[in-house]
Amino acid sequence: MSNSDDILHAAQVAEDDQMIGLGQDEDGEGDADAEGEGDVVMPDAVDDSSEEEEEDEEEERRVREGFIVDEDEEEEEEEDDEEERRKRRKRRKKHHRRREEEDEGLEDEDLELLEENTGASFKGNRLRRLRRGRESESPAAYSSKRNAIESSDDDLDNEGLPQVEDIQKIWDDERRGEDDDEDMEDFIEDDEEEEGGTLIDDKTREERRREKKQEQERRKRARGARPELAGIDANAWDEIHDIFGDGHEYDWALEGEDEVLYDEEQLKPDMKYHDVFEPSEIRKRMLTEDDDLIRAQDIPERMQLATSSLSPSASLSLHTQLTEADLGGAAMWVTQRLSAKKNREFFSDNGPYSHLKGALVMAVTFALRYLFVEEFEVPYIWTHKRDYIRHFDIQDIRSRQELLSLNELWRIYALGQKYRSLIERRGAMRSLYQRFGVTDSYFEDEVSPQVDSVEMVGDCTEWLSMKYKEQKQTENDFHFHDDEDNESIKKRKKPSRVSNYEILKKSIVSRLAQGFGLQAHQIVLNFMTPDQRAHFVDDQELNPLAFAEQFSDPDPVKAQPADELLRRARFLLSTELGKDPLLRNQIRKIFQEEARVSVEPTERGISKIDEHHQYFSFKYLQNKPIKDMLDSAQFLNILAAESDLLVTFSITLPPEAKATFERRLNEAFASDSFSDAARAWNEERSRVVHEVLEHHLIPAGAKWTREYIREEVEDFLAGQCAIHLRRRVDVAPFRTGEPQPGELTSSVLAISWGKGDPHKDAITIVFVDEEGRMREHTKLDNLFAQDFLDEFFDVLRRRKPNVIVIGGFSVATFKLSTLVKRLISGGEAGQNRESFDIPVTYVHDDVARIYQHSKRASDEFSALSPTAKYCIGLARYMQSPLNEYAALGSDITAIAFEDDDQHLVPKEKLLAAFERTLVDVTNGVGVDINRAVADPYYQHLLPFVCGLGPRKAQALVKKIGLLGGNLINRDQFIKGSLLTTKIFLNAASFLRISQDHNSQPLKNRHDDELVPDPLDDTRIHPEDYELARKMATDALELDEEDVHDEHPSAVVTTIIKDNDNVKKLSELNLDEFAISLYEANNDQKRHTLNLIRDELVRPYAEIRDKFRLPTSWDVVTMLSGETPKTLRIGIIVSAQVIRIKGHMVHTRLDSGLEGVITPDYLADTLPSNLSDAVMKGQTIPCVVLDLKFDVEQDSCIVELSSRSTDVKAGDSVFRQVRTDDNWDHVRHDKDREVLLRKKRAEVDRTRRVIKHPNFHNFNTSQAEAYLEKQQRGDVVIRPSSKGIDHLAVTWKVDDRLYQHIGGFYISVSALVFKLLADVTEPNADPTGQTTGELIVDSAHRYADLDELMVNHVQAMARRCEELMAHEKFKHGPEDELHLFLKNFLAANPAKSMYGFTLNRKRPGHFNLCFLANKNSAVQTWPVRVAPEAYYLFDAAAVGVPELCDAFKVRHLHESQNIANAVAGGKTPFGAGGRTPARLQTGGATPGRMSVRQVGRTPNPYSGATPYNPPSSQNPSAPSAPSSGYLPPQTPYGYQTPHRPSGFQPPTQVPPGMNPGRAAMIQQNGGASTGWNQRPW
Repeated sequence: MSNSDDILHAAQVAEDDQMIGLGQDEDGEGDADAEGEGDVVMPDAVDDSSEEEEEDEEEERRVREGFIVDEDEEEEEEEDDEEERRKRRKRRKKHHRRREEEDEGLEDEDLELLEENTGASFKGNRLRRLRRGRESESPAAYSSKRNAIESSDDDLDNEGLPQVEDIQKIWDDERRGEDDDEDMEDFIEDDEEEEGGTLIDDKTREERRREKKQEQERRKRARGARPELAGIDANAWDEIHDIFGDGHEYDWALEGEDEVLYDEEQLKPDMKYHDVFEPSEIRKRMLTEDDDLIRAQDIPERMQLATSSLSPSASLSLHTQLTEADLGGAAMWVTQRLSAKKNREFFSDNGPYSHLKGALVMAVTFALRYLFVEEFEVPYIWTHKRDYIRHFDIQDIRSRQELLSLNELWRIYALGQKYRSLIERRGAMRSLYQRFGVTDSYFEDEVSPQVDSVEMVGDCTEWLSMKYKEQKQTENDFHFHDDEDNESIKKRKKPSRVSNYEILKKSIVSRLAQGFGLQAHQIVLNFMTPDQRAHFVDDQELNPLAFAEQFSDPDPVKAQPADELLRRARFLLSTELGKDPLLRNQIRKIFQEEARVSVEPTERGISKIDEHHQYFSFKYLQNKPIKDMLDSAQFLNILAAESDLLVTFSITLPPEAKATFERRLNEAFASDSFSDAARAWNEERSRVVHEVLEHHLIPAGAKWTREYIREEVEDFLAGQCAIHLRRRVDVAPFRTGEPQPGELTSSVLAISWGKGDPHKDAITIVFVDEEGRMREHTKLDNLFAQDFLDEFFDVLRRRKPNVIVIGGFSVATFKLSTLVKRLISGGEAGQNRESFDIPVTYVHDDVARIYQHSKRASDEFSALSPTAKYCIGLARYMQSPLNEYAALGSDITAIAFEDDDQHLVPKEKLLAAFERTLVDVTNGVGVDINRAVADPYYQHLLPFVCGLGPRKAQALVKKIGLLGGNLINRDQFIKGSLLTTKIFLNAASFLRISQDHNSQPLKNRHDDELVPDPLDDTRIHPEDYELARKMATDALELDEEDVHDEHPSAVVTTIIKDNDNVKKLSELNLDEFAISLYEANNDQKRHTLNLIRDELVRPYAEIRDKFRLPTSWDVVTMLSGETPKTLRIGIIVSAQVIRIKGHMVHTRLDSGLEGVITPDYLADTLPSNLSDAVMKGQTIPCVVLDLKFDVEQDSCIVELSSRSTDVKAGDSVFRQVRTDDNWDHVRHDKDREVLLRKKRAEVDRTRRVIKHPNFHNFNTSQAEAYLEKQQRGDVVIRPSSKGIDHLAVTWKVDDRLYQHIGGFYISVSALVFKLLADVTEPNADPTGQTTGELIVDSAHRYADLDELMVNHVQAMARRCEELMAHEKFKHGPEDELHLFLKNFLAANPAKSMYGFTLNRKRPGHFNLCFLANKNSAVQTWPVRVAPEAYYLFDAAAVGVPELCDAFKVRHLHESQNIANAVAGGKTPFGAGGRTPARLQTGGATPGRMSVRQVGRTPNPYSGATPYNPPSSQNPSAPSAPSSGYLPPQTPYGYQTPHRPSGFQPPTQVPPGMNPGRAAMIQQNGGASTGWNQRPW
């Protein structure tokens, strides 16, 4: 049924629908289901009284009666709360359905269609529907933009109801009756009252009804009950009513306001996190959909992540699960890559454990199965399945050879992830091969089985794409007859890249390549099996050139020489060989074994990397084997130096390794015949092999080796950083004595003086209790005043700390430590104070320094100062270094465990290595789950528990909190649905539930689930509880009947409390027990039995080392910043004299450390008085003689020497960086000598000072930078590098265009050219203060700088401005002028055109570009600017018009010469007896066709044209060159022919030229041929 028909049908049955259910109960007893049938009069309809049309009076009366009855019934039922809740739920459902229907309201087109079918007008009309009093909702706001007729599903379902007699009555505009208004207003009011939530009694209800009736009476009178009394007739009143209404048109909006707000809130879409928070905030709080998936899946969290869980960018890993079938290949692949040591020990013939290689493979297989199939984490395997990764021999049970270590387990996990990725990539490669739809036996039989690395997958993919690209394109073009036509869908056009290989593969060259006798894959197979050569060469009878000529194109124009065809065939074959996966894999193996690394410094690096630079050790590295670089950070430093453009490095093969590989490949390709043709073909084949090596295999091998070394070194350094972290965190809390049962840690009093400034910094004291909670903090101005001392001792007496820790940011902390130790030992001298036996110590503060400024500290202690937060960090570190480092999260990488090299490792690798360490140590210690739930600080350890992670730990804490926040036993993890099965098995033994071991075990508790179990406070896994109970029973020598009525673990409590438990448990024969378990169940439990015995003796005993205090150097570095590299014997430091006391000079170093100078080392000559040698406050250079550090006594003294002889010797020897063993001494000595010469030259160079406003001590780049913002023609005079008798002049020609005069290089946009002109001073002042005569060249001499600027520089600048102002000048690059000329001739084919532009390669010169006709090419002639004239070649022109005329005359002359040469005429007389050059096409300039001097190479930018002084007899003709200059010659090698005597030029004159000027030009030699009539 159409939409309009639905609405029409709804309108027809609207009246009778309202009578449905009047006799039924309000709640629709019997069928009040989700659809709500029988519930209301019009279920799911929009009961908006403002949108209903009135019916006839009888129907309205019946409806009103029905409503009133319903109201009475409802009042009786409101007393029942349950019924009320049911009704409200139904109202929400109906209102929600009504909202959905409103959203589906009619469009204007539907209304127009309805008007055509009914003949009625719906514009502006509202369809009103009577409402049922209680169950109906208040109407929604009416929208004037859209008129819709609302109906419900129930309206359409009641087909058996009587129809309305006249449908037109529905649209009757007379829609308001007085009775209707009265009753409906009552209804609306009551509805509002009920919806407001207030229940009223009958008396109040009746009173309000009377008030409403009175209000209705007033309305009747106001609406015209007697309108004539107001002077308005009834018709006028009706019109007013129609226009303005009765003032109550919007009562429905007011009465439903609260309900509308309620409805909007109920019906608004479900709010999600991404609707409120930023995506970054959602990721930070781990609330994304991926995070929810990670929480829900029964897989350890770390196994679901692609990176470390510490990483802020950790994301869900979409890997493919390994199967049992994959384990065999994975085990072999992983075992071979565990380590070189493992390969030597287990797989070499003489290895000490070669007999256990099978056991090793089985151990690796087991580890892979549990990691990737069973999905157990490394700590679980290491703790509970260690028997499976060690040699378990039932015949020799006491031999326990460890096959895999903990680090190797993590290595297996990392390699397993790589193998899993390899499988996925290999599957994608095979899918690609299948999509090609080809059958390649070489790929299937030889290549595919050997794909064992990601690199080989990439090689195979590239090889397949190259070989079968045509099939791939064909596959994309497949269409079937039933495919939809998607031509209308626009697709982006993919770039079409056709390589030379593809072009040649489709050409005749591919057939020529077959003449080499073997295909590429056959050569590779021969190479792989040299002893069993499978393919032999099919020799050609012809030699290569003759054979290649057969494939030459018969068309002479397209024909290629035979050697070119052979070259292309070699390229084709070498490309196929170079892309072969097997060959590439072989070259990678050779590079891995034999590659060498060499480093060469750049020009910048030669000067910047000196003997003290950190990169100096490899500055001249030469042929270092890569195997020697895998266990140091040197290669990463080389990469860093390369990125800084200081060095370049190369990875090569030794000549012998390269020659061996090339020889083997030649043997696989060469022919065994001895004929001349075979030898010639073998030479061609050797060229192919050479190209394969040089162009493909060697570059590919070097590229792979670079990444291989980088990966290995990064992994090595990350592992070293993790080792340092383990040394920090794998320690027990600081304790002064043996830990007592139930004791957590020590209470700590942390004291810090900050930076130690007595005028600014107060002494901060913080007390932290055993659980890591800050209990008290205070600030003391000093520890000398009595009030402060009393407060300090009061804290000690009240809190009784177990240890006092000192920290700070300067060496003044030593003084604070000394003072505190003196006070607690008995106070100041002369004071009888009590003493305290409390140790005072330092501690590593790197974590505390991060904590004091962290957000975590601000959240925990927002009111404390940074120094107080620093003290809290110190105290917590003393109590648990593990907890402090775990709480850092991703900030843990900010701590430098490897000062020099850690920054070279990517952050993600560091986080992964640190996470492994934290996971190992945390699971070794265990986490008290109840304490973790209650203590947010301790909770930071929970994510590192085996199987958990940040997300799962967060969810676990919330679930336990909902259960009351405390667990009784481990069974609750499963029974309470706190953990899924796999996560529970991973984490159970590492989540301890502390027990009161003093409590007595209860009897008969078999059925009580919430009972403590002493095994829950041990490292024993729940799956081994029965073994533990069995061992306890046997140790106590009890029978099963003795413990039958007790709790299963009662015997465990008994053995734990037994004072003789060690002896009783050690008497058990665990070896036999392990053998019996293996024979019965094939379980390997020998190590597990040892674990159970240890836990029964001391549950969760401390297995970590004692707390490590910082070393002396650690404390010095912490307080001063000095390290063994910055402060050591022999180096020179600056020291400030602070006091002279006795026979000692006390100084302070820049770092704050105290230094002393004895009289013997104060000066070369011992002074009678120390004050005569130095003064207080003086800063002097000193040499470090000795370092005396005694941190326990808070003494750090540096012995110094200030003797001039010691200082003058310098410390270069002590600071010099040690060079590598593979050092190129020859290159180093050569570059050092060059640097020394440059330094001497710089020292010898004197900076000139000339008193002239344009003189500046600039170099070339500085001069250009200075002139960049100046005007054109501005000048800078500067010194010359040629000595004090030279000057250089730089002037601005145009933007970014500068001319340098004086022998400097001209630099324009990084293009460099050299001028021969120079400015010299024959009589220069040696002091450089004054200037004499200035000589630019032989024709340009000036008396002083002013004359040089005015008559030389400014004269050229004026000529440049004049030419640039000419109409023929075009700004911009020369290409734009070329385009302009071509466009002009395209529009004017009968004309020629020329123009000028700047020559940006030669500042101060112009290019004259012209186009003779539309069929010729644009030609360019140079124009040089001199102070006296323009020079077009060697023709001088004093102005721009003369320059244009000279160009026209010269072009006519050149055109005539070309015409004579083409016509076969004789050489023009006067050309020097030389025949003009052969005519060349392609738009060459005339200079390319002219003759030149024999034996001299043309120089485009040769010497300048000399200038005749004014005294010359012929000022218009250039003078003869002076000594030292070349003969007159054009910059393009053209020499203008001389006219013979008596030769008269033709009389034709170019149009537009003044005849007198033309005659003058002819007389001056400007033209030697007739005039061309072509217009310009």
